Amino acid sequence: MDSLPKDPVLMLSVVNTELRDYYPSLDVLCKDKAVEKDMIIDALRSIDYEYDEGKNQFV
Repeated sequence: MDSLPKDPVLMLSVVNTELRDYYPSLDVLCKDKAVEKDMIIDALRSIDYEYDEGKNQFV
């Protein structure tokens, strides 16, 4: 997970920006960056954000 910030608030900003600008889904982002999807989901859940597949954003 070196390609993403470890701080959940910073991670939220980076992930949502990348999902909005470059990736059609969380799965594609994770594959491209070689990060575990569950690690992102767990980190962002810790600050009360969940992935919304329809919006392709953590909300």
